[in-house]
Amino acid sequence: MGEKITVATQWLESCAGCHMSFLDIDERIVELLKYVELSSSPITDMKHPPEEGVVVGILTGGIGNEDEAHEAKLMRERCKILIAMGDCAVTGGICTMRNFFDKEDVLRRGYIETERTVDGEIPVHEELTPLTDQVSGVGDVVPVDIYLPGCPPSADAIWYVLTELLAGRMPKLEGNVLKYGSDGG
Repeated sequence: MGEKITVATQWLESCAGCHMSFLDIDERIVELLKYVELSSSPITDMKHPPEEGVVVGILTGGIGNEDEAHEAKLMRERCKILIAMGDCAVTGGICTMRNFFDKEDVLRRGYIETERTVDGEIPVHEELTPLTDQVSGVGDVVPVDIYLPGCPPSADAIWYVLTELLAGRMPKLEGNVLKYGSDGG
């Protein structure tokens, strides 16, 4: 494997399963950290990729609001290789169920018409991010270099992608790599 590379991750509209799968590489994470500097992630104090950029950016989750679209654009600007990891990042995943409804209907149902709401109103505040009209995958907003599907992708598939990049190769995501484990088992 080559020299240490910088990696940034960001969790958009999703359940955190992809980041949990990343942690499921278990003891291999110690080996990985010999070659990778994790510059920012949802579990570190630094939430955005550094201005000087990173080699690999990993986005999980779909894009369902304006902040998530901004985060995707920022990651794309600041990384050389962008990975859309997990079904939500690849296609919008289960989050796209919202696409069957008008966003105003979704907000009304969530804030006014729920069974537990009393005198509800749709909140409007500068810190509440407006929804996009539709939930989408990352590739609908910015160019993506590697699509790693799965809900979540297996730890073996994540390990394969990262170690291929460390070896200076673009991973080929086909066949057994996309199954439960890299050996297909």
